[in-house]
This record gives sequence, structure tokens and C-alpha cells, in this order.
Amino acid sequence: MKRLQNRIAESGVVLPTMAVYGLAIWIAAGLVARNWWPQLACFALSAYMIVEMNNSFALLRVRSRMVSGTFIALTCAMSFLFGSLSGGLVQLFFIIALLLLLSTYQEPASLGRIFYAFVFLGLASVLSVQVLVLIPLLWLLMATQLQSLSGRGLIASLIGLATPWWFICLWFIFQRDFTPLTEHFAALADFTPLSHAYAKVTLEQWLVWVLTAALTLTGIVHFWRNSIDEKIRTRLMYGLFTWMSAACLLLTALQPQHFDPLMRLAVVCASPLIAHFLTFSSTRITNVAFFIIIAITLAVTVTNLLIS
Repeated sequence: MKRLQNRIAESGVVLPTMAVYGLAIWIAAGLVARNWWPQLACFALSAYMIVEMNNSFALLRVRSRMVSGTFIALTCAMSFLFGSLSGGLVQLFFIIALLLLLSTYQEPASLGRIFYAFVFLGLASVLSVQVLVLIPLLWLLMATQLQSLSGRGLIASLIGLATPWWFICLWFIFQRDFTPLTEHFAALADFTPLSHAYAKVTLEQWLVWVLTAALTLTGIVHFWRNSIDEKIRTRLMYGLFTWMSAACLLLTALQPQHFDPLMRLAVVCASPLIAHFLTFSSTRITNVAFFIIIAITLAVTVTNLLIS
């Protein structure tokens, strides 16, 4: 039986409504006064890419815009990150890379798409070196979930990952100063003790992390309990989303000083899982939970707007 939550999730007004909502949150956060137009452009492009991902790979087996709607809602809950252009670019590059990698499902010979996907991951690592920590996991998921990693594909990914750095190294060679480069990679070893790291965690960050982690866990449990209803391809892709979102949330918890890039990536991978729960759960309890989730997300968003 379809309940109100299911009818809302399958409604065609979800995306337009969330687009207006997203713009309103940006304006309330100070878009015009702080001249955040480049950051807004990154957000808009990222949301569009999420729509394309949902359309291209049928992440939901019904016509629904809940994946993009969830992405917009969770991103807007992190309004204190709106001013970070580098964070917005990292998120955009990651989504483009994910689109390309998902398109290689069971196609290990698609070396071009693998190369370009890792070029974008390389660009993301230029802005946030912590992206490199996720590369081994991504290789493993390409081999097990996407079934698209071969020896040649691994080489193509390494070349793609290194390509942006080749051009950057030419600049440093011209400048004869490699200090910024060594400092950038030294950040990979920046493991602040948790007692010190958590002392600097703000209320806004706690609220967003707890909300995203709770919704992600709910989405993971719901999907895998009902995965028999999905195609094998969908299950494998959701396996990738499960491991990537869990890894990003865990890394954020262990190293909260890297909250900006890691939480943005967590939201990208968690959105399909959360959207699947919101779209396909149809009990009386989940129908009530649907509106409670909306209310809590709004409350977190408003709180973060007021604090920041």
C-alpha cells in the first residue's frame, strides 16, 4: 500500500521544490552579501550531476527525484561550509568521477573512462589530499562491485591520478621551490590525537555528522534487508555506496579536522541509500518517520544557519 511518504517521494515536484529550498538556504546563509556565486555554481552543478547519476543508472526503480532531493537537503544542512570553494570543487570532481566509474560496470576494457575518472580524482586531491586515502578502497570496490578493474585499468587509473600532478610539478620546477608540494602531501600524515581534534569540533559539525550517520545507517539496513527486490547491478552499485559512505563517515569521526572534504563525499555516497529508504519503506512507522526526518533536517539546517 502506498502511503503519503511514497506519493511524495514519487512526485514530480520534489526536485523543483528542493531547488527552490536550496536557493533559499543559500540566500539566508548570505549568498549575496558574501559573494558566494562560484560556490553556488559548484553546488548547482553537483546537484545536476546527482540527477544525471540517478537517471543514468536507475538508482531507484521508480521515477523519483529523492536522491537529488536528499543530496540538496543534507548539503544545505552544512551551510557553514558554503564559503569553501575548494570543498565545493572537491565534491563536484568526486561526483563526476563516480559517474564515470559507475558507467564502467562490467566493462574492464573501458580504459578511457577509468582514466578520466581518476583525472578528476587527481584534481580533487590537488585541493584536498585526503581524497587519496580513499583510492585503495575505490580500487577494491571497482574490482568487487563494479567488476571493471583489470591490470590495464589499474595502470590507467594511476596515470589519470598522476596527470594533474605532472602539470603542477612543472610549475614547481620552474619556481625551483617544492616546499608547498611537500607540505601538501605531508598532510596525509596529519593524524591529530582525538582528544585534541574533538576539542575543536563545533556544534554545527556534530549535528550534521550525527544526522548523516543516523540516516545513512538506516538507509544501509533498509536497503540490504530489501535488496532481493533490486537488480544485481543495483545491488552492486549500492554496495559501493555503502562502503564509501561508511569509510567517509568513519574517517570524519577519526580525523574531524578534515570535516569539509570528507563530509561532502559522505553525503554524495549516502544520498542514494537514504533516498531508497525514504522512497520504498511503506509501513505506518516509517510514514511517520519520514516527516520526523524532514523536521529534524530542517531543525538542524536552521540551527546551523543561526549559529554561523
